[in-house]
Amino acid sequence: MEVRVSRMMTVSVLRSVGQVGVEERPVPQPAADEVLVRIGSVGVCGSDVHYYEHGRIGPYVVDSPLVLGHEAGGVVTEVGQGVTSLRVGQRVSIEPGVPCRHCPQCLAGRYNLCPEVRFFATPPYDGAFSQYVAMPASFVYPVPDSISDDAAGLLEPLSVGVWACRRAHVSPGSTVLVTGAGPIGLIAAQTARAYGADAVTVTDVNPHRLRVAEDLGLGTIDVSNTTLADSGIEADVLLECSGNARATWDAVSTMARAGRVVLVGMGGDSVNLPLSYVQDRELVVTGAFRYANTWPTAIQLAASGRVDLDGMVTGHYGLDDVEAALTASKNDPTALKVIVRPGD
Repeated sequence: MEVRVSRMMTVSVLRSVGQVGVEERPVPQPAADEVLVRIGSVGVCGSDVHYYEHGRIGPYVVDSPLVLGHEAGGVVTEVGQGVTSLRVGQRVSIEPGVPCRHCPQCLAGRYNLCPEVRFFATPPYDGAFSQYVAMPASFVYPVPDSISDDAAGLLEPLSVGVWACRRAHVSPGSTVLVTGAGPIGLIAAQTARAYGADAVTVTDVNPHRLRVAEDLGLGTIDVSNTTLADSGIEADVLLECSGNARATWDAVSTMARAGRVVLVGMGGDSVNLPLSYVQDRELVVTGAFRYANTWPTAIQLAASGRVDLDGMVTGHYGLDDVEAALTASKNDPTALKVIVRPGD
């Protein structure tokens, strides 16, 4: 069954560093195991901004036109002949990475570590700043009406928060410190609270973002005028979401013994961690890379209201205004999470 769509669609394309334009492309035809989704909302991620400003992230280089955007939700408009789990007209959220599903990592359930994953907006794979995308049905999830179109896309960063809390073993009674009050930090902090943490404290230097954290009912520390060492905090879980080397060490140096450190932020900096300090306190330090098997939990957290996604949205842009969306956080210190709506 299908809802007929135009043969052509509009996409926003990163042509080179700092150069974004719109193009007309054919609407993709879904394969037998795929669905066609009309994109409703796409969150702008820091990785999108980084590709726009620098043209690369680590080994991933934009050497040909690339469609950005990976935090996407929309409506199913066509289903492949082998798909029975979804129907036309369903509102959905898209998990943007498709692993190979047969390598050792995939078979062990760690498909986020699949070396052959095809991830939206990671060269050479196009993303979702587009009117339509075709996606395997296994990575497309129906969402209830209690989740808005914007929140359907933001289930992707919520999944980052869920994965970080799982990696940190956050549980009732945990004392959690979150460094960085950006979208990921604020979402991770709310997720930790939903997982039962007794106290959740967020640090940043941006007063507006700290006010947002306070409005969400989270503890805050402005580290521009108070050091963590002087704050007296001693957390047993650190969710490092700033990607800043100094902020990372400042937080690690205040951890309780046997504390668990999860590195979520991807700033690319090197951090000096004295081995004797880590050993003497038996700290567990680990990374978190994307997520695996998180969407059902993320949907429940958003639908129940335990994590507020809509409250972080600070602007909406159409495909003609993607450049403004990508520069919003640079030009406006109060911008937090901006959304691209391809249908606008």
